[in-house]
Amino acid sequence: MREQPGAAGFPLLSYQSLVHAVAGAAGGVTAMTVFYPLDTARLRLQVDEKMKSESTPFVLAKIVREEGVLAVYRSWFSVISSLCCSNFVYFYTFNALKGIWVKGHASTNSKDLTMGFISGVVNVLVTTPLWVVNTRLKLQGAKLNEDLQRTNYAGVLDAIAQIVRKEGVLALWSSTLPSLLLVFNPAIQFMFYEGLKRHLMRGRTELLSHEVFIIGAIAKAIATTVTYPLQTVQSLLRFGQHKMGSESRTLGSLRRIVYLLGQRAKRQGFLGLYKGLEAKLLQTVLTSALMFLVYEKIAAFIFRIMGVTPRTAG
Repeated sequence: MREQPGAAGFPLLSYQSLVHAVAGAAGGVTAMTVFYPLDTARLRLQVDEKMKSESTPFVLAKIVREEGVLAVYRSWFSVISSLCCSNFVYFYTFNALKGIWVKGHASTNSKDLTMGFISGVVNVLVTTPLWVVNTRLKLQGAKLNEDLQRTNYAGVLDAIAQIVRKEGVLALWSSTLPSLLLVFNPAIQFMFYEGLKRHLMRGRTELLSHEVFIIGAIAKAIATTVTYPLQTVQSLLRFGQHKMGSESRTLGSLRRIVYLLGQRAKRQGFLGLYKGLEAKLLQTVLTSALMFLVYEKIAAFIFRIMGVTPRTAG
């Protein structure tokens, strides 16, 4: 098999990075579609204080009973579109950096963490508006706390137009700071995934399907548990209904993050910071495990038919 060089002599533009990006996007879309109702339950638990300690099955049953079966798939297309773009950007950047930095040498946990962090920053700056919009769309029509305002968006473009007109352009990046802090989530995830993958790949050319699934699940479980309180704040900021004055419509600040964490802890106790973790772990661990499985299989298949030797984990 031949090694595919970078396109036009630019190491950032390589067919290998493109293959990884397409495979990562396809894996993310497949996995999220399968486990989407769990993400709906997680988001509802994070932003609706009426749901205090309900279990994931209870939340899903309540949504179906009050809002209909299709409510658990509300804003599916918007989320899937955002996820597809997000995964494409992240996987492309990560593998492009790996091609430049590692380049034939063994990678290390610290390198994986750094590459994951940089990839996350690029991803956040590019795709945050999409996630702000799909959070609004996903909660639109939901029966939430009476204090929360109702929205009326006709779709993604209409939501963008209304947000810009009523709240300003910067509202599209309203969760930027917690999102930037949360780049540690995929960075930690990829560090553990790549590290476990290197360990299992010693003397082998390919992992078994169940091995990919397991290490993908382990890596995501660790990353999610560590960063979950910030994910709750991120959801609240994207929803845009917390009451903090005019500052709440601009880019995130550390003061606002601390304020929201404090308010949640004051109202619901320390465990309130982890409200919805059960649904999040169930959804994100299964989704991540399936995503990595589909990603690895698609990438391996494309490289095989292209006759290209993929970069190994090091």
